Amino acid sequence: MDFKSILSGLISAIAVLMGVSVVALSVAQKSGSSGIKWKDKIEVVSGEAYRGPWRMNESEFRYVDDPTVGINGDKAVGVAWADHDRKDIFFQVFEKDGKKRFQEPVNVSRSPSIFSWLPKLVMTSGRPGRVYVLWQEIVFSGGTHGGEIFFARSNDGGKTFQEPINLSTTRAGAGKGRLNRDSWHNGSLDIALGPEGHLYAAWTEYEGPLRFSRSTDGGASFSAPIRIRGGNGAAPARAPALATGGDGAVYIAWTVGEDPAADIHFSESDDHGQTFAEPRILDRTDGHADAPKLAVDDRGTVHLVYAESPGGPLKAYHIRYTRLPQGEGDFEQPRQIAVPEGTRWESMNFPSLSLDGKGNPYIIWELFPKPVGYPKGLGFTFSRDGGQTFASPRDIPGTGDPALGTGGGRQGLLMKKLAVNDQGAIAVAHSTFKRNQSSHVWFLRGEAAGRN
Repeated sequence: MDFKSILSGLISAIAVLMGVSVVALSVAQKSGSSGIKWKDKIEVVSGEAYRGPWRMNESEFRYVDDPTVGINGDKAVGVAWADHDRKDIFFQVFEKDGKKRFQEPVNVSRSPSIFSWLPKLVMTSGRPGRVYVLWQEIVFSGGTHGGEIFFARSNDGGKTFQEPINLSTTRAGAGKGRLNRDSWHNGSLDIALGPEGHLYAAWTEYEGPLRFSRSTDGGASFSAPIRIRGGNGAAPARAPALATGGDGAVYIAWTVGEDPAADIHFSESDDHGQTFAEPRILDRTDGHADAPKLAVDDRGTVHLVYAESPGGPLKAYHIRYTRLPQGEGDFEQPRQIAVPEGTRWESMNFPSLSLDGKGNPYIIWELFPKPVGYPKGLGFTFSRDGGQTFASPRDIPGTGDPALGTGGGRQGLLMKKLAVNDQGAIAVAHSTFKRNQSSHVWFLRGEAAGRN
């Protein structure tokens, strides 16, 4: 462990003894916090809450889950989710006034005999705007695990979607983010839209490879997948995250399974994803790093957030942040921005990241009363100075209602549940599950108070 890590640990320990967090100290000194103005959550859809034994695509699952969210410049919010009873991905848009754009949710996947899980989406501004959705479909093709990566696009703001495309065409269990042979999260996939209009998709397979594909025609077709890392005896890749910048820059981060001291890996392309640089490790520690998310601002700074557990997999996690300024060779030393000590939570994990038009990062994460189990709320912080300092972490109101049971994520917690537009309007997706009673998908709007 280097001197900076030791010093950071000492400061954290002192802060805990004082009953405050390092984040709270730095904010008080540098930036202050006016907080976030949150509006009441809006129900997107509800369903039963029954999850029977696993019998592949014959399983009896009757619940809604797996939400993801997008927001455009007009503050219209798009939400995609999985209806496990109907085995399909659905999409709805809520206008600025909260009204639904479509009378009924739009069926994106249209494969009712095959489970479709854990979508990710990109939503563009304008009328009608475009919507791009990527998801995992539990297709069994003879391999050890079922899973293919499917994509569909809408050119009319989500009113209709074109025929889905299978991007992976593999027997290798695409979309599995393996921790070990017996434990994994589905939804190990991501999608990003470049400023030139190219689309990029990444996913992992159960056996380990990290795959990447790109579209230069707005999603009409995709390239044959290439292997970036994993496989061939290497540790299995897990939880890829994508982001894009100018001049053909594509960035990808991931972690690995089968390693109690897993670190965040990172690579970049300067030719629109045709080739990638040799991957590097951001910060070598004895802890377990997981669930990275990436974003790039207009100045070319790469922002990265992830969770780390000093005790190893399935122990207590905290949230860490780092950034790579344009022109710099290395990321800054990662730092803690949210820790469970001094709170009623034992673990904070599975962050989501988004930026406003000024390059300010907004971050949410799942809150766990115990390190192992389902989350029971969402936490949040943001920066007003491009990631130099962060506001004191807070729970997002309405996401931890005990009457609604626990948070969702029955098939995996590798979701993307946060979107922020250029003006700083915030959209958060959330799901809840109360066994044998009800399941729900929600979204909330927010905005930084006093933002200028």
